[in-house]
Amino acid sequence: MTSERAAGFRNGIDVRVRLRGEGATAETSFDGAWWPRSRDLSSELPELVAALDLLGVRVERFTHPVDPWGPVDRKVAVNGRVVRTGGFRSMDPQLVSITVGGGRRLDLLVVPPEADALTGVRALRMSGQRDERSTPQRILAAAGSRPVPEVTHLASVRAG
Repeated sequence: MTSERAAGFRNGIDVRVRLRGEGATAETSFDGAWWPRSRDLSSELPELVAALDLLGVRVERFTHPVDPWGPVDRKVAVNGRVVRTGGFRSMDPQLVSITVGGGRRLDLLVVPPEADALTGVRALRMSGQRDERSTPQRILAAAGSRPVPEVTHLASVRAG
């Protein structure tokens, strides 16, 4: 079992996570987004759990797709309690799941840690909107799209 890292553990203070507001329908494919700083779950998971604690969400279990992540212990200690973890090959590589009190499951879109700042912020913002048509793929594609450059001056074409 791992414990919080004494050096560097910030107790979830600056974790980039966003949950959808109340009223998100059962048809939505995810419940929020998380933008980790690395693919190292040993350091990222305690921070995520601590951040969700600050939001009033008590994580009991964390499941993740195996391929995009490095290994993590089956049990992770955070703030004096244990969160069970599990990795699965069959999970969507763009989602992680957390089980909270009462057995309720929340799926979080994972914004790739490699994403640039603009893409990451856009994806977090867009993931908070309640839209049944939103999928992880659509959110990440839209967040990564470049805005059309603003045209400040158009030369007039003289008919001649």
